[in-house]
Formats: sequence, C-alpha cells, structure tokens
Amino acid sequence: MDGLKVHITGVVQGVGFRPFVYNLAVSLNLKGWVKNTSAGVVIEADGDKEKLDLFLQKLRDDAPPLSRIDDFTASFGPGNGFTQFGIIHSESVDGAFQPISPDVAICDDCLRELFDPNDRRYRYPFINCTNCGPRFTIIKDIPYDRPFTTMAGFKLCPDCEREYKDPTNRRFHAQPVACPVCGPRVWLEMQNAEGEKQIDSNEAFTETQRLLIEGKIVAIKGLGGFHLACDATNADAVSNLRARKLRVDKPFALMMPDLESIEQHCFVSDDEKNLLTSPARPIVLLKKKPESTIVEEVSPKQSWLGVMLPYTPLHHLLFTNSLFTTLVMTSGNISEEPIATDNTEARERLAKLADAFLMHDRDIHIRCDDSVVRVFEDNRKSSIVNRKSIYPIRRSRGYSPFPVKLPFEVPQLLATGSELKNTFCITNGNYAFLSHHIGDMENYETLKSFEQGVEHFEHLFRVKPVAIAYDMHPNYLATRYAIERAERENLPTIAVQHHHAHVAACMAEHGLTEPVIGVSFDGTGYGDDGAIWGGEFLVADCKTYKRMFHLEYFPLPGGDAAIKKPARTALALLWSLGLEWDDALESVKEFCSEDQVTLRLQLEKKINTPMTSSMGRLFDAVSALAGVRQKVNYEGQAAIEFEAMADSAEAGHYVFGVESGQVRVRGAVEALVNDVMAGVPISKISARFHNGLAESVRETVQKISGETSLRRAILSGGVWQNITLLRRTLSLLRNDGFEVYIHREVPTNDGGLSLGQAVIAASRLRG
Repeated sequence: MDGLKVHITGVVQGVGFRPFVYNLAVSLNLKGWVKNTSAGVVIEADGDKEKLDLFLQKLRDDAPPLSRIDDFTASFGPGNGFTQFGIIHSESVDGAFQPISPDVAICDDCLRELFDPNDRRYRYPFINCTNCGPRFTIIKDIPYDRPFTTMAGFKLCPDCEREYKDPTNRRFHAQPVACPVCGPRVWLEMQNAEGEKQIDSNEAFTETQRLLIEGKIVAIKGLGGFHLACDATNADAVSNLRARKLRVDKPFALMMPDLESIEQHCFVSDDEKNLLTSPARPIVLLKKKPESTIVEEVSPKQSWLGVMLPYTPLHHLLFTNSLFTTLVMTSGNISEEPIATDNTEARERLAKLADAFLMHDRDIHIRCDDSVVRVFEDNRKSSIVNRKSIYPIRRSRGYSPFPVKLPFEVPQLLATGSELKNTFCITNGNYAFLSHHIGDMENYETLKSFEQGVEHFEHLFRVKPVAIAYDMHPNYLATRYAIERAERENLPTIAVQHHHAHVAACMAEHGLTEPVIGVSFDGTGYGDDGAIWGGEFLVADCKTYKRMFHLEYFPLPGGDAAIKKPARTALALLWSLGLEWDDALESVKEFCSEDQVTLRLQLEKKINTPMTSSMGRLFDAVSALAGVRQKVNYEGQAAIEFEAMADSAEAGHYVFGVESGQVRVRGAVEALVNDVMAGVPISKISARFHNGLAESVRETVQKISGETSLRRAILSGGVWQNITLLRRTLSLLRNDGFEVYIHREVPTNDGGLSLGQAVIAASRLRG
C-alpha cells in the first residue's frame, strides 16, 4: 500500500473542490482525508500506486469548473494505514493565504429547482449550491467556511444539514446553503396612503412587478449592493430616475430575462452570448437594434447598450410572469457615491431616489458593483499573444478578487491606484489581487469605501505591506492616503508615473518583463515635468521608462473647467496652433464676445492654464470643433459621441506630423476645421480624424522601433476604449509586423492602473 501527499493552491475553496476530491477518492477506493487550510487544499491518501496515479491525473483534468489550480505538488511514500476517506476540519495556517472565488451566477441545476413546484426550495430567492451563489461579498475570513461568512447567523435546519454533510449531494459543504425554513428572507417596504407597509415572500415580487409596470423606481438588494430599477421602455420612469440620481446623460445598465429578449433589442454575436451567460454574468456592451423599444433616455446619443442577464435567483423571480422584459438596473447611489449595501444605510441614502425597497436579510460584507465588458475580436494569426475576446471596462463582481498571476515573486505591497475608476492592488507571493471597483475618489464616502476595502483585502490575503505605491499626482485622495499611512506606519513609498503604470499593467497581464514600446493614451496623468500628460509614447519595462514621443502640448484654460466644457479646450487648441476662432464654429458660438475676450486674455497671460499632452483632451476639442458636444456631464462623453458618429466606410484621413519627439496636430486640426466649414458630414470628419490618428501612432511606433529595434508594442490607457481607434491602430501595427498587446484581464482605463503600480514598485524593490 502506497501513500500520497498532495498540496494544491489556486482558487480551490468555495468551488466544490473538497467534495470533488472526496468523491473521486471514494470511486477509486482510496483511504485518507482532504482538508482546507488557509494555504490551500491538502490531501493524504493510501492506495495502489496505479490508482493513486489515476487520482493525480483526474485531480488536474476533472477539477470543478469554477476552480483554478495554480500550483500542484505531490509526493509518494509509505501508506499511513487509513481505513476510510473523509473531509476533516479546516485549519488556519499562520500567515498563509489563498485566492478566493468571485461571486458567481445561479447554476442551471439550481435554476431548475427554483421553478420546480415539487422542490422544497421552489421560488426561494437564495437557492445555491457548491457550483454557484455568493462568495466574495459574504466572506469575512479564510478558510472559506460558514462561520467566516455572513451566513453564520443562519443555523442549518435538519434537511439542509443533511445535504451539507452528504458527500453525494451537490450542496455538500456549500457554505451559503439555506432554504425557506432556515435561511434569509425577502420583503418589500413601501409607503402608501396608510403609511409604511411591508409585504413578505412571493407577494413581495408580485407587488414589485406592479410598481415597476406603473413606472415606479424600486431599490433592489442584490449580491454586492442595491440597484435602482425601473421599466426601460417607459421614458417618464427613466427620466425620473435620471433626475433623482443626478445623472444627466451617462448610460444606464439594463437587465433582461434571457437571450431571446436581448436579441429583440440588440445584435448579439456568439462571443457576446458566451460572455452574457458566463458564470461572471457581466454587463456586456451590445449594439442596439434600430427597432428596439428601449427608450432613448436609457443611453442618450449612443448606439450601444450595457446589458446583463439575471445572476441571482432573486433577479430571476423578478422577471417571472412579469409584463416587462427590460429593466434599467443601475447602481443604488446618488451619482459618484459608493453603492449602498446595508438595509439601514439604503433606507437613509436612497429614500429620495426609490419609491419602494425590495430587501433581504443576508448581509453584504463587501460592496461590489457589476462588471462591464465588451467583446473585441483579435483576428491575428499569432499564437504568442492572448486571443481571448473579452475587453474589460470595469472589473468587479464575477471577476474580483480573482488574482493576476505575475511572472515573478513579489513582496507584500499595497498600490493605491488613481483618482478616477479607482481600484487598489495588493500582492503576495506571485499573485496580484486587484480590488473590486471602488469608483471615483472625489468624496469622503468613496474614500471610506476604499479604506474598508484595503483593510478587508489585507486581512483576507494575509498581507502586511512592506511598501506602498501610489500615483505621482499630489492631490489624489488615494495618494494622500498612501503618504499619510506610510508616515504613520513608517513604510517606504514608491511614486509611480501614471502612464508608466498603464503600460506595466498590460505587461503584467501578459507576463512580459523585457522592454516594450508603450502607447499610453488617456485623459489625465501627472507628468514628470508637472504638466498633464496623456498622449505618451514610452519605452518601458517593469522598472523604468523613457518618454520617446508625446502629443504636442496645448493649454487647458481653467483646468477642470475646460474638462467639463470642451468648447474651452477647442478654442485653446486653436489659439495655441495659431488658427482663427471663426464665428461659424459651434465652439465659438458657445461664448459671447466678452467671454471670448476674457478667454483669450487668460490664454495670453497664462492664468490658470496648465499645459497638457492629453489625447483625451484632444478628442474633447475636436468633438467640440466638429459640433458634436460643447459641454459634458460625464467623463469621456464628447469622445464617445464623436466616435459613435464615425463612418466605417470612410478611408480618408487627416495628417498629423511626427517630429522632434512630438506628434504635431496643426495639420489635422486645420483640415478638420476646413471640413466643418465646408459642411462635410460629421460622420466623415470623425472617421478621418480616427484614421489619421491611427496612422500617426503607426508612424511614431515605427520611428521608436527604428531607434531601439523593439518589435513589441502595448496599447493602454482609457482612450483605447475607443474601439474605432483601437481596431484601426492594431491593424496598421500588425500589418507592419509588430506584436501588439492589449488588455484582456484588467481594464485599459484607470481601473487597471493599480496593477501596474504594484508591478513597478516590486521591480524597483528587487533592485
């Protein structure tokens, strides 16, 4: 009789791994045990050598679908004399940690039971099993066992306990397992003529449906926080929600009950279907069909909709037997505040936003917004570069805290991210744990959410940072947190340049360590010279960088005032290039003659006019000059609407200059203005600008390659969410033989920035 010892790390807890090991061992007549520890899964088994070899093979090949094995060690020795195989108590190992599964959507088996009148969990909103349900949002500590989750207060009834202890049951050691007898419950709170009213159980769903059909707004508690829901085909309801939420134009996310409903409103490819139905159930950006009955107010002046399928049993019940098939399902908050998670907090914060509350009493330990992704096909033949079609926009529920595995061991670090679309990142071993979406760090509430998230991650993953990395911008709240905490705890700090971090984040995803050509385009990043960068061509590795080329500087009068009013940026750009402010231009019409004089004086005297090389601000300016958008009320609005109008059949392009370390824009801007004055359609103007910019990237990368012999390029930064520019640039660079890498695991925008900060900090600490 031989003995076997196995240690497995990765996402192997909360995904049915121990039951899988148990049943596999029993089927092979092996004796021994399996247990969770905070360092992974440990197995000891006795049996014939042939069966032990088969056991090892099946452990790797047949692992549960939600698991991910990162490291697998096995050693043989003499047998231990075990007489049976069992699951033994979990063990906490001091200082050890494990990756944790994200929250995952309800599985097909649970969904079938949910609507089976003969099942004891019929229409139970919290049905789950080993293969589905809440994970990250309910976990307080590891090992992942019920006492360390927010389900600890729900004592298992005899039936649930029997399932929990039965190795042949798919609820065997499923930590959130519950039923109507012993688990959480749902109710609806609303005001009526008689005062406050509470409706329980199935009637709560019926009444919620009635309210939504009547055009009301309902706050609905989900997995990672509250949503605000209303009928997406009711213009008055959507407009009312916008007014209450203080969200003027930014698109709302939608939820539809099934793929058939989605296909009535959107064009859906096979890859998009796969993303929509994946266990993560993200919001997927889809092209809207012209015949869709979804009102324009959902996504003003855009041809794309952000759509998701129901991912909890509660959501499925919401659509059952309803007269609606499309709901706005947006985060439960006032614009720019963190999503509400606690019942009491929701009643206070959302009282003026919602007409009723669909509540439940399963606590959310950590807030987690919905993830947003899109499909971007990579049709290249190269097998070297990642060919997945996912292109993340916001990485949160369903993905976080799934780690990025790094190509080298790193010390325990904290990287605090950026101001907008903030995430933070902690590292341990060769893992980088990127946080869920925190949001824009522009208020106290978001800062507190950030601090709570950092504390939770450091506790879960047993991290005590030896250093803190942060963005160079001195006024970011995340930067202030990093510096103040470092001083308090006597820790070293590492300031990381914004655009270097973008490039390093993409390098980390793809396991790259050698220098690359990094094309980092975004709206705002603090530069080494104190200017606002954003149109940068770098030669970089994970430690250092050199700025090779950049978009030529132009003034940004009023700083944030110009960001909110692209017309200001447009006139400043014309002034800096020596071009006239023609009265026929829409941007000029935005200002009366007195305001024009004031603006010109501000530019001449350099009064509060920081210089910028920002590609995001250039897009703002040309969008305004083309007559698309003179004012914005959410980040990137001008560029998004400008891109949406581009004619894909237009082959013409404006000519940029590439010389003396700068990308010159005068020729392109002058040609654009001439086209505007000549009445050329905006669709052609937009396409010519995008085409010309892609050509300038190609020319600049070629020049850098000629100087350095580098043939690998990275495209990172928020501007690369512009799919028109991305597709055209990739095609040009790959036709020239460059290996080009884009983001596939973390967002190309500032949501992925903390990963780059962490990798750069680790590389510098290694020396």
